[in-house]
Parts: sequence; C-alpha cells; structure tokens
Amino acid sequence: MIDVHLPTLGLVLGSAAIDSINPCAIGVLILMISVILGGQHSVGKMLFLGGLYIFSIFITYLLAGLGLLYFLGSIPLFVTEYISITVGTIIVLFALVEIKDYFWYARGFSLGIPLVFTSKIHEMAQNISVPGVILTGAFVAGVELPCTGAPYLAIIAILSTNFNFTALLLLILYNIIFVMPLVVILLLVAGGTKLPAIKQWKQESRGVMRLAIGLLLVGLGWLLILIANGTINFG
Repeated sequence: MIDVHLPTLGLVLGSAAIDSINPCAIGVLILMISVILGGQHSVGKMLFLGGLYIFSIFITYLLAGLGLLYFLGSIPLFVTEYISITVGTIIVLFALVEIKDYFWYARGFSLGIPLVFTSKIHEMAQNISVPGVILTGAFVAGVELPCTGAPYLAIIAILSTNFNFTALLLLILYNIIFVMPLVVILLLVAGGTKLPAIKQWKQESRGVMRLAIGLLLVGLGWLLILIANGTINFG
C-alpha cells in the first residue's frame, strides 16, 4: 500500500505540460493572430486580444475542473471508485488512439474536435472584438474539453480523492501551465517571429504531440485504476 495524500507536484506539472500541447487551441490562436495582423492592427492590440483569448480558455477550463471536482466529491465513495475505474479504462483506450495517430495520423478513429464545430470556430475567430474573442476562447475550451481533455480529467479524478486548498492550488497551477504555450506563441509573434514558421512547427510536431499525450494517458489511466482498487491511496 502506497500512501500519498496528493499527487506530486511533478505529476501535475508533467501532465499539464503535455496537455498544453493542444493543436486546436494553438491553431485558433494562430488564425486569430493572422486576422488581426491582416487587418493592419497594432502589435499592442494583438497582445491585448490574444491575451483575452488565452485568459478566456484559462477561466473556462478552471471552472469546468471545479465543476467536475464538485460533482465527484458529492457522490458516494463506492460509486466514485467505480467511476474512477471506468474513467481510467477509457483514458487508456484514448491513449491507444493517440499513439496510433503517431504512426498512422488521421487514419480511422481519431480524437479531436468534431467537424461540426470546426467551421464555427473559424467563423468565430474572425470576430476580433473584445466580446467575440472572449466567446471564441470559451467556445474552443468547451468543445475541446470532451475530446482532448483526458489528462485534465485524470488529474481532476485524482485530486477529488482528497480535495482541499492545496489541491485547489494545484488545479490552478495545472491551468496556468496549460495555457503557457499559447502565451509563448503570442509573445514570439509580437517579438517578430513569422506566423508561417509557427504553423510549420505545429504541422511537423503534431505526431510527436500525439505520442507524448498517448504515453502520458497510459500512465494516468493505470494510476486511476490503481487508486480505485486500493493499491495506491491518495488520502
């Protein structure tokens, strides 16, 4: 029996870092930046609107995490154990799909935002008003959470086993790290990096992103299962 009161800082940091390599959120930010620059707007406006988009994603993800934590904390413990086993199994299956995409990208079933939402996201990204940018960030976070948020779901399930103020801080830290690549891209473009170079990096790195996420999900899925059956105790 391993007695751990909270996930280690390294587990949260590592999961958030890999989850942050999110092709959709990055792609929409690149599209939005290109629209702003194409309209001959200033770098300052790009930073402001891009920052609003990133903050909107951060808040949406954080609120979703808090809602899931409240839900898991409000149900009986024996039910939570079955949910953890189910979630852990689903996460491992998702991991296999992500690893598959490293070798055979977009062949067969893949995890991603449904096509029905893709055109809507592109349409919303053209609206670079303050309310439009905030709504776009919230919409992107909302529709991508069910299909690309498996690492986040796993961390939430682990934190829910002993949720206190420290766990809340870890959840906030997770979300800060989750949006960091978006902040870096925004600052790189503001500093003079050309958008085509970032787009090329995104395309060339997508397979490695899938493999990294897949390997992480295998570990997190098994961890949830081990917690549920009592092999590991988080408090």
